[in-house]
Amino acid sequence: MSHPCHGLTGGIGSGKSTAAQLFADLGARIVDTDLISHELTAPGGAAMSALREHFGADYVNAQGGLERAKMRTLVFCNAAAKQRLEAILHPLIYRQARERAEAATDASYTLVVVPLLFESGRYHDWLHRVIVLDCPEEEQVERTRQRSGLGEAQVRAIMAQQIDRTHRIELADDILHNDGSLEDLRRQVDALHKRLMML
Repeated sequence: MSHPCHGLTGGIGSGKSTAAQLFADLGARIVDTDLISHELTAPGGAAMSALREHFGADYVNAQGGLERAKMRTLVFCNAAAKQRLEAILHPLIYRQARERAEAATDASYTLVVVPLLFESGRYHDWLHRVIVLDCPEEEQVERTRQRSGLGEAQVRAIMAQQIDRTHRIELADDILHNDGSLEDLRRQVDALHKRLMML
């Protein structure tokens, strides 16, 4: 049995990358499924032949990677296309996340960062604990707007496709409240890291 693996999730703009970096600073091993997704859809990525076959050459850029903006637009308004994309990517992301986590022997535990952890339905049999990063929806909107340049309506439409905040909190084993300063979040991460080290 390898060392424990825990999940970190939260809605768009909740601060997952910031929290993951704080855990990494304390010595946790981080496996980021967003990063894996980008690698799979980069030129030569393991998902590209299936994506080209299902969606056509229009969704492949000149370098041979995924035409991200075009795909985002398609899946935003086409539920069948979204399901098809997820059916290709999610099993590959899950497999790679497990392989990377189980290869990690240089940390007391691994934190697997999964934006759609509850929505995907894949991770509950594997991860020991799930940490939810929570913040008010207005802050999610504002952070995402600043980071991505999307308008409020677009951000709220993305949020509407994710599990709602109340349900996410109910499913959590541990909750980090990211509605204060970075120092507030750091204190919570420090305390949770100590508890995870004792498991």
